[in-house]
Amino acid sequence: MYIMLPKINGYEVCRLVREQGLEMPIIMLTAKGEESDIVLGLNLGADDYVTKPFSIKELLARSAAFLRRSRQNEQEVYEFSNFVLDIPARKLTKKGREVKLSPKEFGLLEFFVKHEGRALTRDEILNHVWGYDCYVTARSIDRFVTTLRNKIEVKPSRPGFIKTIREIGYKFETADS
Repeated sequence: MYIMLPKINGYEVCRLVREQGLEMPIIMLTAKGEESDIVLGLNLGADDYVTKPFSIKELLARSAAFLRRSRQNEQEVYEFSNFVLDIPARKLTKKGREVKLSPKEFGLLEFFVKHEGRALTRDEILNHVWGYDCYVTARSIDRFVTTLRNKIEVKPSRPGFIKTIREIGYKFETADS
C-alpha cells in the first residue's frame, strides 16, 4: 500500500480497510522512513512497513509469509446449534445429515458464519459472495437469504440465526453470540 497517493493517502486507506473489519494483510510500501511514519502506519493496522528502496524478492517473501500465517489462522469448521459447516468439504450437516446447499447458498452461509455478530450490508454480501463484476440486485440477495433460512431455521418466519437489520442488511447470530 503506497502512502503518498494522489487523492487519498495510504494511511487513510489502511484505517478505512481496518474500520470495515477486513483482515487481509497490509504491507505499506513507501519512501517515508521516519520512525514516526512507521509507527503511525503500524498503529493504523498495517502488518508491515517497507521503505524504498526494497528488494522485490524480500517483498515477495514477506507477502508469502503473511498469506501463510493468515491461512493457518483461518477457522475451517463452524458449529452452531445442531449444524456443522465444514468449509474445506463445502458441506453443511444437521445432526450428521447433509443439508443440500447450492454453491451461492453455501457461500452466503460461509460469509455469515465468518462474520458472526456483525451487521453486514447488502453491498458487502453482494461483493463478497457474488463478486464485484456480477450484476445481482439487493432483492436477489433477499431471495437467497429466504431460501437459506428455509433450510436452517426452525421457524423461517421468525429467524433465529439470520436476522434482518432494517435498511442495512443482515446479521448472523447463534445462541452463543
